Amino acid sequence: MTEEAVTIPSAGLKLSGVVHVPRALRPSERRGAFLVLHGFGSNKTSSNTMQPTKVLNELGYVVLRFDMRGCGDSEGEFGRVICLEQVEDTRNALTFLAQHPAVDPARIGLIGSSFGGAVAIYTGGVDARVAAVISNGGWGNGERKFRGQHKSPQEWARFTDMLKEGREHRARTGKSLMVPRYDIVPIPPHLRNNLASNSIQSFPAETAQSMFDFRADDVVGRIAPRPLLLLHAANDSVTPTEQSIELFKRAGQPTELHLISDADHFMFGEGNTRVWELLRGWLGDYFPATAAAEKVAAGLHR
Repeated sequence: MTEEAVTIPSAGLKLSGVVHVPRALRPSERRGAFLVLHGFGSNKTSSNTMQPTKVLNELGYVVLRFDMRGCGDSEGEFGRVICLEQVEDTRNALTFLAQHPAVDPARIGLIGSSFGGAVAIYTGGVDARVAAVISNGGWGNGERKFRGQHKSPQEWARFTDMLKEGREHRARTGKSLMVPRYDIVPIPPHLRNNLASNSIQSFPAETAQSMFDFRADDVVGRIAPRPLLLLHAANDSVTPTEQSIELFKRAGQPTELHLISDADHFMFGEGNTRVWELLRGWLGDYFPATAAAEKVAAGLHR
């Protein structure tokens, strides 16, 4: 595997990325590829990003992991995470990766975890260039997701009051109200060591509002007939499991949903061998690294 640091242009900003190319490529050969999308306020060094990169590269794919704007080493206001802007960054990263000499531009998939899973689904629904989508612990309806994360009436009132205060503060001062990350997305203390170094700890209230308004549910059906894989921990401590179940109900075919019993929200970084065996099997059936293998797989599914 070779690694190359790259700079991706997006909306006048420079995004920081790393392209991983398998060593076994023949001259002029073009492979299937993946963009790996990081989670909420995370970056391209997280375990939920690095492990899929490693597995996919070993399977023969070209892989690009990158920092969304305002995250990690990318330009943009640090911590200002807006859902539709991340969709824009993903589409621009897709344009960038399609120009790589080792990549088949018609065979680029998206894989993301949590927030990145939601962005992957939404991007796949609005951009026909995406050839396949894999979501781990993603979500489809921001309001319903937040209701599951702020369960009691008191917690829900506190959260919605924060959104209201954020809007009023912005209107009154022209500046953002900053909010601690766990006031937006609660994470149990025993899982917090899974966060990447330099993860964002404070966000503008507009970040929470953009997530509240985000509806991957509305576009997931447009991914078909391109393949979609939904993975979720059966008892997810962060993103309610029902989010992937509802996405599955709204998706077209071919779509698979797998609920993993012995995993939690950060399962791409947990070393769960069953998850990777499942992923390898699905890729072999629906989106192999080489076009020749894809033709064989297509014949098997007729």
